Amino acid sequence: MKNKALSFRLFLPLILAVLLTNCRQIRELSAFSKCEFRLASVNNTTLAGVNVQNVRSLSDLSLMQAGRITSAYASGSMPLNLVVNLDVRNPNPTTAALNQVEWILQIEGKDVVDGIINERVAISPDGGITTLPIRISADLRKIMDRNSAEENLNMGLGLAGANNQPSPKLTLRIKPSIMIGTANIRYPGYINVNTNFGTGN
Repeated sequence: MKNKALSFRLFLPLILAVLLTNCRQIRELSAFSKCEFRLASVNNTTLAGVNVQNVRSLSDLSLMQAGRITSAYASGSMPLNLVVNLDVRNPNPTTAALNQVEWILQIEGKDVVDGIINERVAISPDGGITTLPIRISADLRKIMDRNSAEENLNMGLGLAGANNQPSPKLTLRIKPSIMIGTANIRYPGYINVNTNFGTGN
C-alpha cells in the first residue's frame, strides 16, 4: 500500500501537468473557433521575373517588361510569385492558437494554387493580431492552359492596389486547424477570406 501511495505521489505532478495542458488547449480551441481573418497586404509580386507590384494593367508595362513576359510565355511558362499576408485577429479574452492552415488562392474566382502552413501560432487575447505571410508560386501558363496569353497576363497584373492592399481579384480560402492532444481539429469547411475581418460563418 505504501509503495502504491508513493508511486501516486511521484506521478501526481505529471498527471496535473497533463490536465493543465489539456485545459489550456481546450481554452485555445474555444478561442480559436471565434478568430477572425482578413487579407492584409500583398508584397513582392513578380510575373516571369518582372516586378509587377505596382502594375495595374497592360498599358503600365514598359516595352522591355512586356518583352520579357512575352518571351517567357512563348517558352511555355509564366511564373507568378507573390507574398499574401494573412491577418488573424483574436477577439476573445483568452489566447487562441492554431497549428496548421490549409489554403487555396483564387484569382478572379479561379483556383490557382494551394498549400499548407505547418506552424504553431499563438494569437494574443483582446483583439491581438498575428500576421502569417503566405509565399505563393504558380505558373499561370501551365495552370490556366486554356486561357489566352492576354487572359493569363491580366490575371497576374493588378493583384496589389494602393499601399499594397490586396486587389478584389484575390480571394484566399483557408481551413485552419489546432492540435488537441494527438487530434488535429479542423474547421468544418473552408473560409473565404477578403480584406475585411470575418469568420467565414
